[in-house]
Amino acid sequence: MNDETPPPAVPDPSAPGPDSPRPASRRLGSIDAYRGLVMFLMLGEGLHLCRVSRALPESGFWSFLCHHQSHVPWIGCSLHDLIQPSFSFLVGTAMVFSLASRQARGSNPARVAGHALWRSLVLVLMGVFLRSIGRSQTYWTFEDTLTQIGLGYPFLFLLGGRSLRAQFAALGFILFGYWLAFALYPVPGAGFDHGAVGVSQDFLREHGLSGFAAHWQKNSNLAWAFDTWWLNLFPREAPFTHNGGGYATLSFIPTLGTMILGLIAGGWLKADLGPRQRLLRLALAGVAGLGAGWLLNATGVCPNVKRIWTPAWTLFSGGWCFLLLAGFHLLIDVLGWRRWAFWLIVIGMNSIVAYSMEWLAAGFINGALETHLGAGFFRLFGEPYAPLFHGACTLFILWLILLWMYRKRIFIKI
Repeated sequence: MNDETPPPAVPDPSAPGPDSPRPASRRLGSIDAYRGLVMFLMLGEGLHLCRVSRALPESGFWSFLCHHQSHVPWIGCSLHDLIQPSFSFLVGTAMVFSLASRQARGSNPARVAGHALWRSLVLVLMGVFLRSIGRSQTYWTFEDTLTQIGLGYPFLFLLGGRSLRAQFAALGFILFGYWLAFALYPVPGAGFDHGAVGVSQDFLREHGLSGFAAHWQKNSNLAWAFDTWWLNLFPREAPFTHNGGGYATLSFIPTLGTMILGLIAGGWLKADLGPRQRLLRLALAGVAGLGAGWLLNATGVCPNVKRIWTPAWTLFSGGWCFLLLAGFHLLIDVLGWRRWAFWLIVIGMNSIVAYSMEWLAAGFINGALETHLGAGFFRLFGEPYAPLFHGACTLFILWLILLWMYRKRIFIKI
């Protein structure tokens, strides 16, 4: 999310040595560029790489790209699966600078807390609104990116000014408690009708979990049981029985863990440390997260499932977030190589607009292009590549809108 804060300080690339303390200068381009990459990957769904792959079934290259533009069915990770954790992680990172800026301006603590609650409410309602587009009534669901962040945001705010030890303690409590709650929820018996909750026998054969890991099976776990009660408290077109993808409201709890990891990363970026120390901490945290998440999954203690945001997924995806942030920080903030990332920064500095465009504008632009240019125009490079070319034109127009806003210094914030 964008923050209504002045640019945070970053190290001067011309500083005498790699461990020199940072001077105050310009905005942390790494955060904006990383956020821009996340939004680009989300908007990039319109490139329809899987449609190209289906048209070229013998191509391993397009099959690879399709895999990484799709969510894995249950256990595992693709590049596309890292979009939501990265966005959540960066919310925590940005909060460090936001709170520091408000404190420096002498903002009233009660007013700052009130704004955090307001932001939380807006995010939740905005997520519900966007997911209700095209439906006959409000679609009350809470598993999308914005609502998940909004539900956890007040708790993140309470941890924002706490010590590093307190933040790690909160992270451990959240992840262990969430793991224990799932582990204690009974595994469905042999007579459980998986088909009634949208889980086919083919899915169970390919992705089904057995033994202790069955506590995290799709649509028969604790989070699914909670939603069969919670979501039916709201007016619905039909009673809620399951989410087709297995996503769940309670995922906001371990998502809060991801945001806490971002809070920790932001604290290291803001601390009076040399570039080498900051990069080392980010890199070590990344490797530790990847290793811990992999180990929990490999041993069967906790499967690595993004769709219900298991504790193993929080650690594994968080490890990737630390490493990606370290890479952006090295290239942009430490070495000063900013020009290559300009196109990403344009997107990242208006991330909430980019997110909304995916829902509100992409389809309209896509249709308008076909109306005015004709479907044949997009077959310029051949029938298999028509969806890609069409989507690329739409994506370029969306980026031009964001560029215009950037040039005019129009930044929409919550």
